[in-house]
Amino acid sequence: MNATDRLAPRRASIGARRNPASQAAILAAARAVLAEEGYAGFSIDAVSRRAGAGKPTIYRWWKNKAELLIEVYAAEKAMVKAAATGSLADDLALYTAALWDFWRDTPSGRTFRALVAEAQNDAAALAALRDKFLPERLCDVRALFAAAVARGEIGLDEVEMRLGLYVGFNWYYVLTDQLDAGRAAIPAAMRLVAAPLPG
Repeated sequence: MNATDRLAPRRASIGARRNPASQAAILAAARAVLAEEGYAGFSIDAVSRRAGAGKPTIYRWWKNKAELLIEVYAAEKAMVKAAATGSLADDLALYTAALWDFWRDTPSGRTFRALVAEAQNDAAALAALRDKFLPERLCDVRALFAAAVARGEIGLDEVEMRLGLYVGFNWYYVLTDQLDAGRAAIPAAMRLVAAPLPG
C-alpha cells in the first residue's frame, strides 16, 4: 500500500484561519507522501487523502503544490544552522556544507532542484520561489553577511553582490546534480565570496 492509498479520518475546517491540528496533519502527510513517492508522485490529492483534510482546505492555505512543498522544505531546513566562527569565509563554508548535506540526504532537500526547474515553466511556482522561498530561506545567510559587516570584513553596499555570488555557486552545483563532486570547492569558493574587493 502506498501513501496515496492510506486514508485518514476527515478533519473539520475552521475557515480561512489555519486549524493547528489540521495544519500539522497536512504537513506531516506532505512529508510522508514526498518521502514515499518523491516529487514526481507528489500531489495535493495524495496529501488530502493521507491527512484526512479536504482539498479546498489545503488550497485555502497553500495556493498550489509549490507553496506546500516550500513550507515542508522550510520546516526541515530549519535544522541547518548557521555557524559563528568570526570569519565570513569559514561561516559560509560550514553553513554551505550543512546545506548541501540537507539537499542530498532529505526528501524535501532533493525536491528543491525539481521546484526550481518547475518554476521555469510555471508562473505560480516562480512567484512562490521568488517572493516567498528566497526571502525566507536566505535569512540565515544574510545574518552571516550582516555579522561580517559589523566586524568590518565587508561593506554594507557589497552584501547584495556577494549574496548573488553565493547563491549562484550553490545553485550551479545543485541544479547540475554535482553536490558530491563540488564539495571540495566549497572552502575556496567561500573565500572568494568573502574576499576584500580590490582598491
